[in-house]
Amino acid sequence: MALKHVVIGGGTGWIGSCLVSALQSQGVKTTIISRMPGPSRISWHDLEKKGLPEDVSDVINVAGQNILDFTQKWTPGYKQNVCNSRIETTKALAKAVISTNVKSFITISGVAYYPTNEKEYNEEDKCDPYDFLSKLCHSWEAAAKLPEDCKTRNVIIRSGVVLGRTGGMIQQMIFPFFFCVGGIMGSGKQYMPWIHIQDLVSLFQHAIDNENINGILNGVAPQIITNQEFTKEFSSALGVPAFIPLPSMAVNLLFGQERAKIVLEGQKVIPKRVLESKFKYKFPDIQSACKNFAVLRYSEPF
Repeated sequence: MALKHVVIGGGTGWIGSCLVSALQSQGVKTTIISRMPGPSRISWHDLEKKGLPEDVSDVINVAGQNILDFTQKWTPGYKQNVCNSRIETTKALAKAVISTNVKSFITISGVAYYPTNEKEYNEEDKCDPYDFLSKLCHSWEAAAKLPEDCKTRNVIIRSGVVLGRTGGMIQQMIFPFFFCVGGIMGSGKQYMPWIHIQDLVSLFQHAIDNENINGILNGVAPQIITNQEFTKEFSSALGVPAFIPLPSMAVNLLFGQERAKIVLEGQKVIPKRVLESKFKYKFPDIQSACKNFAVLRYSEPF
């Protein structure tokens, strides 16, 4: 059996670095596409000029500017960076994949593809773009599409909010919550599609390893929760009260109204095709997830 060699766009970010560590722990060779030079890396310029290394078996793209970086103002220029860092990198990799024998091309997208209402959505639902974030998801996914005659499997994982102690939302929230200055965001009634970082990484591995998987996968846990339910479980796991809410007005001021929708509005999403593919969640419910990452000293087991 040939050794797998996976090229990862965005491999230096939080999700990408966890993915690299998990793959390497299983004996998989990895190459990161990055702007910074280093061992086992190529640049985006190298990719454009020389293409993919000859022995690559699978390609993943998780590159993208952090949307919820509140230190960055939500300006037209920043929004363009958010788009380009996702769409242009995905286009570059899709172009490089076409002329190779790569087995799978797996990219990430977001559940913002789906509208924020009471309807329960799964991977089979087709939705029209309705705001900036949903338009971004549509364009992002369109960039990943390969020609019909291409033999490479094309998988898109629409991720919910990624939860884990070493990055993302939890890393930003844990100390305010620990010192009892945490609480619900907005009304707290908004749905919060989520997935533990370990399960998201495992889902990418699952998509690589299963040749019958194609198309859209919802990268969310099977349990549907609201922001209020998450807040209750997280504060309970920390053993502290959570009684200081962050009003919608404050969230809008912090992130900008268009970007604040990510935390103030949510989609009711289920992972129908993921469950049908026999994927096994390590953290299928928010209680077990919170018990895992509600610790101050922690490292992912990759």
